[in-house]
Amino acid sequence: MKEVAVNEVPAGAQLIDVRETDEYAEVRAQGAVNIPMSEFVGRIDEIDLDRDIYVICKLGGRSAQVAEYLEQRGIEAINVNGGTDGWVAAGLPTEA
Repeated sequence: MKEVAVNEVPAGAQLIDVRETDEYAEVRAQGAVNIPMSEFVGRIDEIDLDRDIYVICKLGGRSAQVAEYLEQRGIEAINVNGGTDGWVAAGLPTEA
């Protein structure tokens, strides 16, 4: 599984936030789409498989699990190491 630091996510990337809805509502990386880990299997068809898939959570643990799940199904995914906490700490654009 590939991993990148928060500052290595390209502008306009397909960024999937796998935190739960209440966490996502508080603060999120700008442009991130919420597909909670608890709903991921049932909502996988919402992902554009023709674009790079960046997966983010709070710190990087849940997103790593989801990226592994995708890779086991032959779908390349990139884990965002440091997660939303790292994104905020780096001063990158957020939404709330």
